[in-house]
Amino acid sequence: MTNQRILSHFHESAEIKIQSATVLAQPIAQAVELMFSALSNGNKILACGNGGSAADAQHFAAELVGRFERERFPLPAISLATDTSILTAVANDYSYREIFSKQVQAYGQAGDILLAISTSGNSANVMAAIEAALEREMRVVALTGKTGGAIGKMLTDADVHICVPAERTARIQEVHLLTIHCLCDGIDVALFGGDVNE
Repeated sequence: MTNQRILSHFHESAEIKIQSATVLAQPIAQAVELMFSALSNGNKILACGNGGSAADAQHFAAELVGRFERERFPLPAISLATDTSILTAVANDYSYREIFSKQVQAYGQAGDILLAISTSGNSANVMAAIEAALEREMRVVALTGKTGGAIGKMLTDADVHICVPAERTARIQEVHLLTIHCLCDGIDVALFGGDVNE
């Protein structure tokens, strides 16, 4: 019984990824173009999310500052979910809704990118970060799921919405991770061309 349950997780994950591939290929390509353009112009990428999405924000920043699959110079990316002193001070002194938006106001500049991650599309603090980013003339790449929630309605035509066509949070997060790897690979290919093994 346990083995069958494990197999069902793998099969469902694989099926959702295959279904998502056709729907998400174009917006992922648009996000790569947006991010590469920003990085080429000396701008940076800020990333935020809660829980598993916070881990994804960290993962993305680590791949850019360190490396993805090939040696290259560090690229400027910051996870807004990692500084516990900022997070707890802002949550305590203001509200939890502002833990990311205050950092966007502090670090964000016109031309920067906000990678906003929310499986439901309804995370209040991620929405506040998007509001702050748009006020600063930043562009937004939103990773969501389900119907895209309120975040999907906030984005402008200049932003990119990558909405996983799934309902289950775990499956959405799994596709978000694959999407992050696609973004990192796309940025590297845009920078250097070709394949990592060439």
